[in-house]
Amino acid sequence: MMRSPLVAGNWKMNLTSAEGEALVNEIIHIASDTFNIDVVVCPSFLSIPKIHDVCRRSRIKLGAQNCFWLDNGAFTGQVSPTQLAEFHVDFCIIGHSETRGKFGKLDIPESTVGLFAETDETINHKLKALFFQGITPILCVGETLAEREAGQTDSVIASQLKGALSGIDTAELYGLVVAYEPVWAIGTGKTCDTPEAERVCAMIRAELAKIADTETAELIRILYGGSVKPDNASDLFSQPNIDGGLVGGASMQAHGFVDIIKAAE
Repeated sequence: MMRSPLVAGNWKMNLTSAEGEALVNEIIHIASDTFNIDVVVCPSFLSIPKIHDVCRRSRIKLGAQNCFWLDNGAFTGQVSPTQLAEFHVDFCIIGHSETRGKFGKLDIPESTVGLFAETDETINHKLKALFFQGITPILCVGETLAEREAGQTDSVIASQLKGALSGIDTAELYGLVVAYEPVWAIGTGKTCDTPEAERVCAMIRAELAKIADTETAELIRILYGGSVKPDNASDLFSQPNIDGGLVGGASMQAHGFVDIIKAAE
């Protein structure tokens, strides 16, 4: 069964609105806006209105980096799926290791990691809210270095999937995107070697088949994230269970990001 590749750029807490606008315009110019796969950029919340204006004139789709799960309320600093939908956000990253408080490269004092308190329960709430708004979730799963060294990679990821997808109707899951991000490879320059990345992505698909069914699992796109670069993208994307990438630093360099897109095409 053919799945359309997807490449999403996660800008994290980088780029002003003007810098993001210039980047997207440069990507469009280099690639002549002739993408035949799904290309997504995920700016910070403040840049979404400006980037929306650029994306709506191109084939690039707009994503967000997170959301809350209620439409409104006394939740200072949060952004709801309803507010994202106002700007025609197509995709939303949820459960990223950094929002779970798990960092490949720690750039903050360890005493402040508790600020990031995402759990499988909150991710589950967000998934349901995004599906209700018609926004495609990009659900991130992955293990830390300590979990990998303890031989817990598969069990950790299976638990994350079960917790995130609990109580969600199988009919909704066909539109889901899952991103495998080994935490130890995020921002560190380390990459999970291709055979192991494919093995884990195949395991994810098998777990999705248990949670939903085989047919639905075959429709769900699984991305690899974790130091994806132009020089390793082709190898990663050639694997049968890797349907594209969730790209961090390389997504903020127009030529490199276009090279990654071409590798997925």
